Amino acid sequence: MGFFNKYNQIEQELLEMYSSILGSREIAQSLLDTAIELDKQNKMPPMAGDLIIEKAKTDEKAHASLEKKRKEGVRDEDIRAWWNLHGVERMMMLKVDEMSKTTLYLALLEQGKPVEEALNMVAKHHPVFGNPEDTSHGEGDDRPLPEELKDRINIFVEKQGLGNPEYKKKVDSFSTFNALVRHEIRNGNI
Repeated sequence: MGFFNKYNQIEQELLEMYSSILGSREIAQSLLDTAIELDKQNKMPPMAGDLIIEKAKTDEKAHASLEKKRKEGVRDEDIRAWWNLHGVERMMMLKVDEMSKTTLYLALLEQGKPVEEALNMVAKHHPVFGNPEDTSHGEGDDRPLPEELKDRINIFVEKQGLGNPEYKKKVDSFSTFNALVRHEIRNGNI
């Protein structure tokens, strides 16, 4: 941390990157401050992905937890990619994702969409992450996705191209974005 800077080097790099992405240093700084607090609360050790995978080899509970994730399409490399990230970076990704969904939701409400329709439209175009066993956010393929899939989902979306009419048609053919993701995982495309 610099003498006049409250952020360490990683946090400063995240601030610069997200300031550029979001077009607002103030918003990026607010999200970063929240991400730092969330990371402090989580207390995950560095390189937690490697530790999680190792622990699952000898601990029944950890093994069972990983097996549930694997049934959702999560691979060991996904565990490492997600949990070996710096904790603040992980939290920042989740906060930006949440902000993006909230922005869309509020825009839809401003357009006069009813609350339920706006929520459904957000779920149609954005992944919902969380515990796949939580059916309060959907059932079957609409259930929340494990956070560990975030990187592979982002890569898939980038490859599709946002302006691609075929991709839009594909998204529209599923009840939610999560249902599309699960379909693509089963078909080996994610």
